[in-house]
Amino acid sequence: MTYQAPVDDIVFALKTAAGLDDLLRRGLYAGLDAETIRAVIEEAGNFGAEVLAPLNAPGDKTGSKFSAGSVTTPPGFRDAYRQFAEGGWSSLPCAEEFGGQGLPEIVSAAVGEIWNASNVSFGLCPLLTQGAIHAIEAGGTDAIKAKYLPNMVAGKWTGTMNLTEPHAGSDLGPLTTRAVPQDDGTYRITGTKIFITYGEHDMAENIIHLVLARRPDAPAGTRGISLFLVPKFLVNDDGSLGERNDVVCAGVEHKLGIMASPTCVMKFGENGGATGYLIGEENRGLATMFVMMNAARLGVGLQGVGVAERATQHAIAYARERRQGKSFASNGSTGMSPIIEHADIRRMLLTMKALTQAARMICFATAREHDIARLSNDPSERKAALDKAALLTPLAKAFSTDIANEVASLGVQVHGGMGFVEETGAAQYLRDARILPIYEGTNGIQAIDLVTRKLPLANGGVVSAYLAELADVIAKVRTSNRPEFGRMAQRLTEALTGLQTATLWMGLMLKSEPEAALASATPYLRLMSLTAGGTYLAKGALSEDASSPRVALARFFAENLLTEAAGLSETVQGGAQSVLVDAHGPLFA
Repeated sequence: MTYQAPVDDIVFALKTAAGLDDLLRRGLYAGLDAETIRAVIEEAGNFGAEVLAPLNAPGDKTGSKFSAGSVTTPPGFRDAYRQFAEGGWSSLPCAEEFGGQGLPEIVSAAVGEIWNASNVSFGLCPLLTQGAIHAIEAGGTDAIKAKYLPNMVAGKWTGTMNLTEPHAGSDLGPLTTRAVPQDDGTYRITGTKIFITYGEHDMAENIIHLVLARRPDAPAGTRGISLFLVPKFLVNDDGSLGERNDVVCAGVEHKLGIMASPTCVMKFGENGGATGYLIGEENRGLATMFVMMNAARLGVGLQGVGVAERATQHAIAYARERRQGKSFASNGSTGMSPIIEHADIRRMLLTMKALTQAARMICFATAREHDIARLSNDPSERKAALDKAALLTPLAKAFSTDIANEVASLGVQVHGGMGFVEETGAAQYLRDARILPIYEGTNGIQAIDLVTRKLPLANGGVVSAYLAELADVIAKVRTSNRPEFGRMAQRLTEALTGLQTATLWMGLMLKSEPEAALASATPYLRLMSLTAGGTYLAKGALSEDASSPRVALARFFAENLLTEAAGLSETVQGGAQSVLVDAHGPLFA
């Protein structure tokens, strides 16, 4: 089946979860209106459906090919990227001073979902480039920005993130890539990086690598890591490309999914050292790289939403066409019924739709806070928005990518035996989804980050304010007394109560038994995400009439999925000790 961007669902999520109309009324998006934003999303949907989506399955079958240090992307990718850049899509969220369009994060988020739904392997390239642009903006000198950003913004050059080494993954402390200062102010970079997305490819004329490395005199551990810009081709003072830098691709990984996206092993300095330029302060590279990583984490969350949306559309189309058995709705008619008429199939499809929309709303709510933090004239409001974005980012990344796997797996199940073979295409979404909870900080790391770094923000004030925000919406659902809501208010109240008590427990454990808090971090993140997602869906339902499918979806989520929250709260508070068994004891023998 063909992909169609869910423009109405996207715009609805922007209006309800992200408060688009309120932000426009406040003048936060100068020169923009709702109609223009919708038009941008619609045009992105056309590009995704017409140009990117047709390349998705063929790209998966062909994959990117490596030969003698070069990588060739699947047929059509290079031309698609040319159209992408010429259409101005690479410049959409970038600063106007470097040739960008300066559109807000919520628009970038909406469009990013579309790229990933239509072709997640393709979408990885602009995602990493945008992150690199943000990092250079944050830490680069004026000269570096002027030399590199215009061409990156225009899409002529792409960007990468080089963190991981064979011996240094999530823990970057053992990192050994070296950066030796030179008399001219540059650095000689030597080392090996792995898992580098689009580290080498044929779609752009230059690739700008952002590389974490250690100076010879740097302190041990993460405190001694600096960030360097290392171009594939050196750039002359006039902006033209110079000689090839000492950077080579040594191979590409053979992966479970995202086949069209080259995942490269990069060698720096095999012939004396690659030329690099310091970005940000010495020994403060992680702080600057986190600018890129935080942007990428929301972007990966949107990858999850995109893959889930694509899998859902695919499954619904199949369920409408596939005929098996006789449903109760057949009313004695002869012949087999479309499987969408069977109650269990509808249960799976509704689960897929509800989880996808809930994740979309969490991501858009996060994007909203990024916009306020950047655009508000009130310093206190900017700080509050920055803190709230920090709180929500682990939810956006982890929950959205977890549900991408759940939704894609259900999509295979809806297809039955045909889902297990590659012919229908359902299996690709499951294979592509599997990487999402792993890269850009595993979802376990996101959960740890949530409970150890984000809950304590402002002495717990940030999370308390957020829970109060959810409580206000739930109170409106309760007082509405709308019969079509069913048990929505009851289930939301139960979920919030469970989240509140689990949050108090987390606060106590962080002070007295921090390992217990870590043991319960993942179910806590799931609990907060389900409660937030259910509340956003309910908020949307409040604005709709009784016959709206959005009311039905919010009710389904509350009555069929949100019931998990009570159990998660019990798990958080009562399950930690059973996790903390002896790591070297007989249970793991």
